[in-house]
Amino acid sequence: MENIASKTAQTRARLIEAATEVFANAGLTKATTREIARAAGVNEVTLFRHFQCKEQLLAAVIQQAVALQAEALAHQDEWTQNLYIDLKDYARLCSSMMEEHEALIRTFIGEAKRYPEAARQIVYETDKSLREQMIVYLQKGQEKGKVRLDIDLRASVDSFGGMLLHGMLRCSDTPTTLGYSRECYIETCVDLFIRGISISPINTDYS
Repeated sequence: MENIASKTAQTRARLIEAATEVFANAGLTKATTREIARAAGVNEVTLFRHFQCKEQLLAAVIQQAVALQAEALAHQDEWTQNLYIDLKDYARLCSSMMEEHEALIRTFIGEAKRYPEAARQIVYETDKSLREQMIVYLQKGQEKGKVRLDIDLRASVDSFGGMLLHGMLRCSDTPTTLGYSRECYIETCVDLFIRGISISPINTDYS
């Protein structure tokens, strides 16, 4: 019984991995269950034993992306309470997650009008937990007199995430013509963001 359960889980995992690849390459509209089954190395009948339709596979792909984000968040180091250090770590984690799901993100952005709910989830929900933690962190910064009280934290965090998303897409499109590295872009975003929300001068001291 245990072997059967393990085999079932492995097949399901292969199908989700294959669906992620096919959705990213073919797009949501053109992706077919037949192609996903072929990419997973199973027949279409096996696919339908696990997922009744393409939409269920799409939901599973999104759920896995969210789960991977949650796992990454669970292993985050404790905040240092230094805005520069903490926001830089946050930006690096966000950027890493975006790069990992870049193909899917591009697909969902391109087909957002056809699949608005799916696009919303993959573009915004995959880092929702991370954004919520950052909002709580900044609220504590307000209580300690480090962060301005006259700003909307949710809008601020979303704007920061927007900068990081734009940077990921731009660095991927034209990496050799920008004149700066991904790390330089991240540091610049962090510097600009902190200067906008911070009450006191920026502290880049790592000691």
